[in-house]
Amino acid sequence: MGVSFYAQKIEQWYERHERHIGSATVVVGFFVDMIMFQRIDRLFDAVALLFYLVLAAIGITIVNLYEGQVLRGRILDRLGHWLPLIIQYSFGGLFSAFVVYFIKNASFSASWPFLLLLAVIVVGNEFFRKRYAILAFHIAIYFLAIFSFFIFALPILLKAIDAWVFILAGVLSLLLIGVFLALLNVAVPARIHKARLPLIAGIGVVYVGLHILYFTNIIPPIPLALTESGVFHTITRVSGNYQVTYEPQSWFQRARRVYEPIHIRPGEAVYIFSAVFAPTQLRTPIQHHWYFYDEVQEKWISKAIFEYPIVGGREGGYRGYSLKRTLAPGKWRIDVETKRGQVIGRVRAKIEYVGGLVPVETKML
Repeated sequence: MGVSFYAQKIEQWYERHERHIGSATVVVGFFVDMIMFQRIDRLFDAVALLFYLVLAAIGITIVNLYEGQVLRGRILDRLGHWLPLIIQYSFGGLFSAFVVYFIKNASFSASWPFLLLLAVIVVGNEFFRKRYAILAFHIAIYFLAIFSFFIFALPILLKAIDAWVFILAGVLSLLLIGVFLALLNVAVPARIHKARLPLIAGIGVVYVGLHILYFTNIIPPIPLALTESGVFHTITRVSGNYQVTYEPQSWFQRARRVYEPIHIRPGEAVYIFSAVFAPTQLRTPIQHHWYFYDEVQEKWISKAIFEYPIVGGREGGYRGYSLKRTLAPGKWRIDVETKRGQVIGRVRAKIEYVGGLVPVETKML
């Protein structure tokens, strides 16, 4: 029995168990990425993402050369069934990493539509292998990957996070995908010409869609991340750290509650603490936006905004706090956000009035 016999057996086994292998790969790959990808501003993370982008470009090129009859031969004909796996693997690595970064950095309640889109791509990637032979489809996904990479990378390179940085990311992504398609057009002009309208439509949908998500503040302000937060009775600066007083609760009580209960007497202040991570040398203002839930109108009412600048580089995040005294009893939501209103994280508290002193404990942050 020759090598071709065993290769055929392996191919048959893979086809029988393809769905189970794909599902297991998603789970294992995601947990590996949770460990491997830690900070987008690390050199290792950037190199890994660039590797996946280059590998995806190579896979797309080989698949199109094969489908366009430019690359043929006995070996490639035998491997033709497996070629889309190169694209599938690289896209899986890219979008899995993006999901990891957004889970670690984003407020799910504010950014769930974009997180859901990335999660669908990660899970669906295992079932898209046949569609990766379709030029317009894999180019649209590749454009989304390039754009997402620039959303992460440019704020770190430019030491800024603002609308113009996002717009620049979109322009650079269009230029890069344009150059890539021009090179493909030299190699397989017939395939590019045949798919030109779907290509324009796919790229256009991704470009416009991401801009809508960004300017409606659904895309979180990566690479900023809320590393720590809390609601306290008092906060005092002591020798470069923060001493806070809080109402003690068991972990079980905290797990059961969406809103942190805090008991105060009328006129007493409530303090909100936050630590926001930013890459080294990145300077930007952030704000604590206080909302009160009006039970009659059944909507959140903006009550106060407190702004202060942060400087990147501290591993645990740049720390700061705000306080408010005139608090009505009920549900409060404090969004830690950029000046544009992009939510970095969220603190929820339920204010209850009491007549006497409340037992509190003290700790250092």
